[in-house]
Amino acid sequence: MNFGQVLTAMVTPFTPQGEIDFEATRKLVNHLIANGSDGLVVAGTTGESPTLTNEEKIRLFSFVSEVVDGRVSVIAGTGSNNTYGSIELTKQAEATGVDAIMLVSPYYNKPSQEGLYQHFKAIAENTSLPVMLYNIPGRSVVNMSVEAIVRLSDIDNIVSVKEASGDLDAVSEIIKRTDDSFTVYSGDDGMTLPVMSVGGNGVVSVASHILGNEMQDMVQAFTQGNVKGAAEMHRELLPMMKALFAAPSPSPVKEALSMLGILQEKHVRLPMIPLNQEERVALHHVLQPLLVKNNDVIGY
Repeated sequence: MNFGQVLTAMVTPFTPQGEIDFEATRKLVNHLIANGSDGLVVAGTTGESPTLTNEEKIRLFSFVSEVVDGRVSVIAGTGSNNTYGSIELTKQAEATGVDAIMLVSPYYNKPSQEGLYQHFKAIAENTSLPVMLYNIPGRSVVNMSVEAIVRLSDIDNIVSVKEASGDLDAVSEIIKRTDDSFTVYSGDDGMTLPVMSVGGNGVVSVASHILGNEMQDMVQAFTQGNVKGAAEMHRELLPMMKALFAAPSPSPVKEALSMLGILQEKHVRLPMIPLNQEERVALHHVLQPLLVKNNDVIGY
């Protein structure tokens, strides 16, 4: 299936008491759809999936699917380092109305490439949903090889990969060796244009929470042949993209959403912590163009 080009790895809003804030989630979903997102990834790492129970994830998948109501694609993060646990969660997610699942590389237990292949194959064989693989060695420690990804692309419902290795050579090789229907997304906002330049489909983004329309403009400029214009947009957006990762994610993007009035609360669950005053000041400085645009010039 075509997930679109700018997908948002959505944060999970929390109340001051630490519960999922479903009304804030409704507001956020509608904001993202209205501001450039072609699809939403729910309960990924940016959604603080390690701190969510399976019951919370299922409620979130169901709620977001209901709010989206077919307007964009909904991709459920059901991956973990427990193959059988991921199979069970995927089966439950399938019943909530999501359009696809995303499976992160197993973290901490450091499987071999064959172990990775068998892990993803086992989950894919237990669902009818399309599967997006997620290669992020910076968090999972293990890097999925090009060979493993190419092998996995031969499984009918494994249709895409979110590549966050930062290895453009590997991205190029994956695109070269997989079928045209297999899509490759950048997992890093700053690599969106480089990945698209070698044949990638788009980005699974964090920055699109606040820069969705701008990123959509950049992507569309590139696909329509305005490479110079797209490059200029990339350079303009890059400082804001980097600022959203100046502290462990998703604390900066939740702070940014609060600064811009998109979310009232900015709570994270431990072990994530809110930005300190110095970090808030630095983020506020970088976001000044957006704050001015939104008539918000409150000092920090």
